[in-house]
Amino acid sequence: MRPNKLYMVIPCYNEEEVLPETARRLREKLTALMEAGTISPESRVLFVNDGSKDHTWEIIARLHQENPLFSGVCLSRNRGHQNALLAGLMTARERCDITISMDADLQDDIEAIDGFLKKYQEGCEVVYGVRSSRTTDTVFKRSTAQGFYKLMRLMGTPVIDNHADFRLMSRPALDALAQFGEVNLFLRGIVPMVGFKSGIVEYERHERFAGQSKYPLGKMLSFAFDGITSFSTMPIRLITLAGFGIFVVSLLALLIFLVQKLLGYTVQGWATLMGSIWLIGGLQLLALGILGEYIGKIYMEVKHRPRFVIERVLDDSPAGETLPADRNGWK
Repeated sequence: MRPNKLYMVIPCYNEEEVLPETARRLREKLTALMEAGTISPESRVLFVNDGSKDHTWEIIARLHQENPLFSGVCLSRNRGHQNALLAGLMTARERCDITISMDADLQDDIEAIDGFLKKYQEGCEVVYGVRSSRTTDTVFKRSTAQGFYKLMRLMGTPVIDNHADFRLMSRPALDALAQFGEVNLFLRGIVPMVGFKSGIVEYERHERFAGQSKYPLGKMLSFAFDGITSFSTMPIRLITLAGFGIFVVSLLALLIFLVQKLLGYTVQGWATLMGSIWLIGGLQLLALGILGEYIGKIYMEVKHRPRFVIERVLDDSPAGETLPADRNGWK
């Protein structure tokens, strides 16, 4: 049996500082795997340029000219990390047997690729890279990350703890992923819904090699909120429960006021009245905001706009000719 054809899918946004080193390390790793007969010589590293404003695409094009191991996809404009990753996966799906996605910043451990391939050989169609520890994170980053996963599970969103987008997916898993047509992408929640046998590979996450993080706190909070509202109606249910609770409290308060009136007590009530107005007003605005977020997502979904537009593909491998190989033929 022939070795499986692997495509490494690497989304890139303004990564000119780290890209040459990332390419060098991936070239060394994939070359070693090819020489060992573990993956096909036709395997590729597929960089996805997500509308970068620096020289990222020029570097990708130069890498492709110098070595056919490197391929590239250029999106017509910036579409965000999740859409760029999906664009790479769907492009690779037509050309490979398996994909492994990772970020370009070298925080994901390239040596963990061996573990991914071993799990695939054992029958796993999806393999998740999971951080073994968060000792390198600050206390704030560690606590917020743990809170993120707990909140996601509480809201009913299917996520794998301490897993980002470092994962292996087989051709059948990619075919299943292609059937999910939502515009509001949260791949960390969608991939577990695909099903198939899955496995986990633990790894140590490194410091960013160069450049700046593309996920500051504000963007991470927005990403978390998008994940919750894309997969769960729990926030709307919480609004309903809050409304019911306030209604019950208001009935009890009304009863207390009536009793005080009948007993002849003079109720000052200014602080209580103003506090109640501000409380109810704030809850109403919060409810409208949450409902508006869901309506906005519905609005974007019903348009059926493309999630990404590919401007150019640099890849010598023909599309549509690869069939999944028998993993039992691995060496």
